[in-house]
Amino acid sequence: MFSFTVRGSDGAARLGELQTPHGVVQTPAFMPVGTQGAVKAMRHREVEDAGAEIILGNTYHLMLRPGDELIARRGGLHQFIGWRRPILTDSGGFQVYSLAARRTMTDEGADFQSHLDGTRYLLTPERATDIQARLGSDIAMVLDECIGFPAAREDVAIAMQRSARWAERCRRRLLDIRGGATADMTVTNAGQAQFGIVQGGMFQDLRDESAAATVAVGFEGYAIGGLSVGEPADQMYAVAGDTARRLPADRPRYLMGVGTPEDLVECVARGIDMFDCVLPTRNARNGQLFTSQGRINIKNAQYAEDDGPLDPQCGCYTCRHHSRAYLRHLYHAGEMSAGALNTLHNLTFYLDTMRRIRDAIAFRTFENFRQDFLRSVSRQHLDS
Repeated sequence: MFSFTVRGSDGAARLGELQTPHGVVQTPAFMPVGTQGAVKAMRHREVEDAGAEIILGNTYHLMLRPGDELIARRGGLHQFIGWRRPILTDSGGFQVYSLAARRTMTDEGADFQSHLDGTRYLLTPERATDIQARLGSDIAMVLDECIGFPAAREDVAIAMQRSARWAERCRRRLLDIRGGATADMTVTNAGQAQFGIVQGGMFQDLRDESAAATVAVGFEGYAIGGLSVGEPADQMYAVAGDTARRLPADRPRYLMGVGTPEDLVECVARGIDMFDCVLPTRNARNGQLFTSQGRINIKNAQYAEDDGPLDPQCGCYTCRHHSRAYLRHLYHAGEMSAGALNTLHNLTFYLDTMRRIRDAIAFRTFENFRQDFLRSVSRQHLDS
């Protein structure tokens, strides 16, 4: 029920197709983040119209509220939220990492305190797997230990080795679930795939060790975690590219939590197939918008009487119907529609960028596209 096919390439850039129980995803793909079962400020119809074929759900937040067992009783996450296309769920590892003083990591799992009410939880690899089986996402991530930047090599090695052991436990648990060993548990997607995660910080030899151990377990796909945590962009690109080359060519490669439009293009050039990031939605709510000519901060006074569209090259509803002056007014007036219109545009820009990337790979003009795109989007960073 899950498969991945590479349909073309241009250099290291790959054109592919993911087949999932809830439909096909064309890659390279960007997954809008639907933290609590919704992309912030958006209705599902608008996310679909923007071009999204898959969204990402957040295991940590959904297990706390409304609870994975409740969602399972409602038929699974797709049924509960009314999204008929594919869903990927993270394992909660990054959210636990971000809790800092509220969590403790041991070989058993992540012991953390809820940011909602202070309740303590123990998230083990097995429980992370169970939760995602109840949610019924099309792709479930293993539990891993993320570590920040900079970090001492010894600390990175400990987290990487723990993540590798956790990956084995996650896989064993999912195989038990598939085999019916947990008959008392409600599983809402029998075709759920599982992705392993490569860790190792900025140390390529640790990344190589992690990649070898994770691939040896055997997953339907592989992710590169622990990047975009404060390191310079050039270093991130180097680690992502070197790690991607060590992953199976016949499996999807997912770079977690990345990034800017430039990051997407640069990492596709290094062999990455899938991305997610909160940047387009979060920045939209803060008034920073991505356009074909660079970033625009709609809060700035220079747009107070600007009757032009946000991006003349964009065909989204926002750009077809509203001026920069109006969008600036909505933002300063605190209107809810400001976040909605801005988010619709940013998501459309990201998803249209992925479409253009796929077209360029198909026509083997990706390098020309890459150079033109980077020149264009970097042109107006002074306004950010």
